[in-house]
Order: sequence, then C-alpha cells, then structure tokens
Amino acid sequence: MTAPLSMIRALPQYAIGGRIGSGGMGEVFAGVHRSLGRHVAVKQLPPEVSDRAGASERFDREARVLASLDHPHIVPVYDYVQNLLVMEKLDGGTVFDRMRRGGLPGEQACAITLAMLSGLHAAHLAGVLHLDVKPKNLLFNTSGVVKVADFGIAQVVSEVATLVTHGGEVLGTPAYIAPEQAMGNALSPAADVYSAGTVLYELLTGVLPFDQDRGALSMMRQHMFADPQWIRGVPEPLASVVMRSLAREQHDRYREAESFATDVAAAATKVYGHGWLERSGVPVLHLTPRVVAALSGTGQSGETTTVATPAVRAEPTLVELGRQRSEPRPRPLVPALLAAVALVVLVAVALVAPARLPHPEQAEVSVNDAQPGHVVTVDLSKSISVTGAGPIQGPVHIDISGATVPLGSGTSSRVTQFPDGRFAAEVDMPAVARWLVGGAITGEVRVTRPGQADAVQEFTFLTQQHPLASAMGAGSLVLGLFSLAYVEAGLRTLRRGFRRPSARYTVLPLGAVFGVAVWTFISVMSQHEPSLVHGVVCALAGAVAATCSVLATERSSRPAQRKV
Repeated sequence: MTAPLSMIRALPQYAIGGRIGSGGMGEVFAGVHRSLGRHVAVKQLPPEVSDRAGASERFDREARVLASLDHPHIVPVYDYVQNLLVMEKLDGGTVFDRMRRGGLPGEQACAITLAMLSGLHAAHLAGVLHLDVKPKNLLFNTSGVVKVADFGIAQVVSEVATLVTHGGEVLGTPAYIAPEQAMGNALSPAADVYSAGTVLYELLTGVLPFDQDRGALSMMRQHMFADPQWIRGVPEPLASVVMRSLAREQHDRYREAESFATDVAAAATKVYGHGWLERSGVPVLHLTPRVVAALSGTGQSGETTTVATPAVRAEPTLVELGRQRSEPRPRPLVPALLAAVALVVLVAVALVAPARLPHPEQAEVSVNDAQPGHVVTVDLSKSISVTGAGPIQGPVHIDISGATVPLGSGTSSRVTQFPDGRFAAEVDMPAVARWLVGGAITGEVRVTRPGQADAVQEFTFLTQQHPLASAMGAGSLVLGLFSLAYVEAGLRTLRRGFRRPSARYTVLPLGAVFGVAVWTFISVMSQHEPSLVHGVVCALAGAVAATCSVLATERSSRPAQRKV
C-alpha cells in the first residue's frame, strides 16, 4: 500500500515508500530523507483518533517530549508534523519474531528485559508512559540492540492519564494490560512495570500468565480480578521477582522500572552466575548505577521499603503442604448442605400446602349454584352467577385474590329481585383476569343489604383455563428461570476466581424471587389455593439457599491460607 497523498505533501523532504506495518494507533510507512539518505519510519495516527477534539494537540505535545528523548533503548523521533511521527527505521525484527522462531534462553530474556526497562525508565523520568509494552513493540536494530518503539499511546503523567478508547477498543493489548489501565483508573509507571513483567513472564516460559483462549474481554477481566498463575520452570529468586511485577494491587508491585530492573539483575546474577549479561549476546548499552551494582552482586534490592509479595496461585512446596495440613481451609460443606436443605424445604412446603383454605360460611349466597364450603368452577371469560336469599341493595361485587394479593374485581351489571325475596346477579370479571389467573384462587362475594353492613362470603374458585395459559403459571416459570440464571451467573463468576464481596447480599432478593416463583408455579399447576404463610416460608427458603450457595462457592474457590 502506497503512502497517502496528505503524508507526501506534509513531508516533502522525505521520499515516502510503502506501508511496513500497522497497529492500534496508526499505520507505518517506510521513508528516506532526500538529503541525508537516512532511512526512517513514518507513523500516522488513524483518522478516528486524529479527528477527535484535542487529539492533535495532545499528539503534538507528546511528540515534542518524545523527540527530546535521547536514549539508546528508545526508538528516536527525528521529526513530527501534524499527526505524523518520523522515527528511526529498525530492520532487525521484533522480540515477538524471535519468540515465534523458538524459545529464548533465560539469559537473553533477562537481558532484553533490562534493555526494555532502561528505556521505559528514561521515558518515565521525562513524564511519558508507554501503556502498550509488548514483544511486538520491542525492536532490534541491525546490531542486535533492543529499542522500545511505539510510544504512540503514551500520555503525560502529570495529566493524571487514564484509559483511552477509540472505535470501541481499548488502547493497549489485553494480554499485557495492567489492571488499573483496564479499569480506566489513574495510571503511573507501575502500569508499564506490569506490562513489562508480563513480557518477561512470556520470554521465560513461552506462555502468558493468564488464560488467553476466552477472548479479549475475558482476558481483561482476569487482569482486573484474578491473580496470575505462578511462573513454572523458573528458579528462585527470579520467579519471585517476576510475580511481584505482576501484582494486581499497585502497592504490592514495583512502583517504577528501575527498581524492577535492579531486582531482575540481582536475581539473574544469582541464577546464571556473574557475567551472564555478556554471555547473553544481547547488547545493553545503558544501565543505572543501581542496576550495575546489582549485576555485580554488591547492590541492594530494587526498593528499600518493604512491599508484601502478592497472593498468587503458586505451586506449594513439601514444607508448605505440611503446614497446610495443620491449617484447615474454609470448608464449603456446611453452607452447601444448608443450601440443599433449604431447596428441599422450599419444594416440600410448596407441595404440602393445603389444597383449599378454610372459608367461613356466614352469607346465604351461592356462586354458579355452588354452596359455601364447596369449590366453585368458574370461567373468567364469562359472567359469574350469584344467587341468594333476602333483598339486597346495589350491585354485587366479586374480588379475586391469591395469598391476599388482589388479582381483579368485577361488579354485577344487572340484579334481579324475585317476589319470594331471593335475588340473582350476573357479575362480569375484567377481560385481563382470564389471562392473569390460573389454578385455584380465593373469590370474595360482597352484597349490601338494606340497613345492614355488607355481607361477605369467601369461596375457592377453580379456573377452567389451562394453568400454563395464564400469567400465574407461565409467568412464574419464566420468573423462576430468570432468577435462577442470575444466581448461577454470580456463582460462575465466583468459581472463576473473581472476588465479589457483595454477591452474598445481591442474591438475597434473587433467591427470594426464586422461592416465590417456585411456590406460585407448584400452586398453580397442582390447583392449590395459594396460602400467604406458605409463600413467605418459600421466599425465605429461596433466599437462604441462594446465600448459602454463594458462601459454599466462595469457600471452595478460595485458596488455603499459608504461613510464610
């Protein structure tokens, strides 16, 4: 692909060639300075970034800082104009290319890391973060010197840089991104330390510290909420240095690149012996006095303050295994048993609930020719017949409910008074009641007699439509499945190692909803008249089952505590 015309016009002093690379922050084209004959790489920001308000100003401000950097392990910036950076062109390939051709010896991995950290330290001192440290951004020149490239997403530390996105994508590579960067929090040199530690982990083992088979978003969630797997096959003390650089919490991690480099140098000297850096064959042209002292074995650790080593999924030693036997880990058995018992109680209470509730017989009325104390079969899409003795005043009312929850009410449209004093009325229920109500419900008939208080008689109504054709039947089934799915989603998150302290509280209402849904569904399908007491018990049982399930899952996924 040839260079765009705008680039050619903006850089008349360069002969621009074809595209040689592309990345999340733009495309790179080859070029040659017409007078000096110097080969360069020209990088251009993508349009969706450069068109953003303030993007050009930020780019120009950072370009001035980058152009002022003069360090043997940073790709130098020769020129910049508009949204273009003119940099040194390196033809020795990338660290990623060498990894792909085969594994690197431990000495070379540590030497590459020292060169990388030397460049990052210089950039941090100038107030610039890289924020996309990865093997593809570590380039070799023809002499084999490692240089850190692509500071295109660096942001000035003094501006309290935070995560930036464009086109819906995160600026930074998910496999190497720091937890605070993935969360969008304020960033510091510790973010680049984390990415550099991930690179060293991969250089030493050939694999990443997190599972990379579940997509970019899953990878970022692991960086935010999980601890990395303990590095295997790497001797101490180098393994501990790598794991400390990958601490999820910033206060447990190296706070700046020089301290990390100092400990890498000291650990590598202990593991590979004196002179390992020269034997590696990777030129490291600039090291701070602290790192040089660590290479000779006379220096101190990277930081004088004591920082706790983060908790990681380490492979336990035989001594640690012995200690674990005397230190019991939290047992998930008790909450798991309580959850199982609560579920059994939930189903049992719903099944053993009485089929009919007791209703007092005090009014001389009948519904659809059924006397008080008998079950009344009703079709809510048709008029309900109410008859009784004695004169009445005004219309006849019917209210239907389930466990005291109102489900609808109807009023007679006509009342017939007979000479013998008896009356007959036809009560029409709302049309929606046919689709709302299923199974057995409580019906309350209310009539007003002259000079007397309203006479009320309760009946057990048995609806004719199929239970699953009602909202009480199908709706409770769907509600129960949804609440169960949400609870299971929370448990699955805990099983994957993510810590959610609020989970045990958020599942309380979900468990209660599940209990109510199970009770309602069983009542409707078995045509049992809903009882408020049994419904409350089922709601409590569901809440207990959900909470105990969370406690059991937390304990089963929590590693045993070890004394060190």
